[in-house]
Amino acid sequence: MELPEYFEKKFRGLMDAEEYALFINAFDEKRVAGLRLNTLKIDPPMFERLFGEKLTPVPWVPEGYYFEDLAPGKHPYYHAGLFYIQEPSAMMPARVLSPEPGERVLDLCAAPGGKTTQLACMMRNAGLIVSNDISPKRVKALVKNVELMGISNALVTNETPERLARVFPEFFDRILLDVPCSGEGMFRKDREAIQSYSRYKSEECVAMQRAIFEQAYAMLKPGGMLVYSTCTFNPDENERNMAFFVKEYHLEPQRIPDFPGWERSRGEWSGDDREKFSAGLRLWPHKAKGEGHFVFLLKKPGNLEEEDHRRRTLSAAPDADQPAPGETACTGKEAERALEAFKAFEQENMNTCLDGVFHVRDGSLYRLPSDLPEVPGLRWEKAGLYLGEFRKGRFEPSGSLAMAMRMENFRRVLNLPLADHRVVRYLKGETLFHDGEKGYAVVCVDGFPLGWGKQEGGTLKNLYPKSWRMQ
Repeated sequence: MELPEYFEKKFRGLMDAEEYALFINAFDEKRVAGLRLNTLKIDPPMFERLFGEKLTPVPWVPEGYYFEDLAPGKHPYYHAGLFYIQEPSAMMPARVLSPEPGERVLDLCAAPGGKTTQLACMMRNAGLIVSNDISPKRVKALVKNVELMGISNALVTNETPERLARVFPEFFDRILLDVPCSGEGMFRKDREAIQSYSRYKSEECVAMQRAIFEQAYAMLKPGGMLVYSTCTFNPDENERNMAFFVKEYHLEPQRIPDFPGWERSRGEWSGDDREKFSAGLRLWPHKAKGEGHFVFLLKKPGNLEEEDHRRRTLSAAPDADQPAPGETACTGKEAERALEAFKAFEQENMNTCLDGVFHVRDGSLYRLPSDLPEVPGLRWEKAGLYLGEFRKGRFEPSGSLAMAMRMENFRRVLNLPLADHRVVRYLKGETLFHDGEKGYAVVCVDGFPLGWGKQEGGTLKNLYPKSWRMQ
């Protein structure tokens, strides 16, 4: 691979001759591909039994696998939300952040959604994830992936970090900051990354990264944790940025445990305390199966337990707008009417009784995440669980609703084995010939929901979303 001359010159000066030769030669090797299981739906033993293809475990993530000579994006299990296609090294930032159920988490530069979906799995859909991307185009892919994976506790926003910081001051327990970078670690995966690279790109990225970090810091609770990550090798964007952030914001580097294949960050490149800035991790393509990545964990001064106690004390008084568990509330009259229609639909077609706070925007009905009793004044694309459309007094279910449930949550089901040709026909949007009880039904593959159909006579009308269809 022909690499930029100034890139080669930089790392020739940073590495000894032996390591530099191994590093440069790695760019001519085959890129590595991986997938990560959606543990909200399936665990590794069950997936390995059902999938049937040869997979190799990723050593640093229990639910991660390498694959070769497969097209997993065409597999029905992908459409069932059982896995997410993700570069293996990109699985590490969320692993390091390790949020717990019930916490408030921000994924600030989230599209296309790999890290958000991984965080949601760790949180078991409990608590709140604000998943943001500034690009309107990229945020659409983010929404699709969040919905396919059955995530119901995410607020997906399309905002600047500055606007988010005004709405969420010192709000989050944990923040994942996978910042835009010069992308040197993606040279092997994406040749366009080389074409867009320039001598001064890293300098431009450092300025952007520091501006984004300032806003992220403002949104992190005292005592909260922040993971900073990039897919570049450049020390200016990595160790030297860490030295700047620690000095500027009085942050505390947290030593990340060792993981197979990962090397300590190179504190000697920080221009500061070598040991302190060796607390992070780097993945080098000449040392492990993965593309280039840098991960560092920082703690904000303060005590998170004291902050949580203060929050609980302030919220101890009964709130008329926040329903008790098992109860419902609405954010307006239109939401009340939509909820009434949904409840009628639910009683006829589902074995559930969803509670919480319900909100309508432009006819779309949402059940908000439990830690979000109202929708803030931001540009948002998805708020919690998108249930469906309320039009002319009638409720039409969404694909998102089907993906967030289990097969046993539905009254009428067409459960097809993987080998049944009707699975692919359904995913392509075709009508299926099937005799069944009239009404809405959910099509499943091996017990996992794919989407809705509507039984009329001997046919099942296909309601699979057009934007999700298999090509």
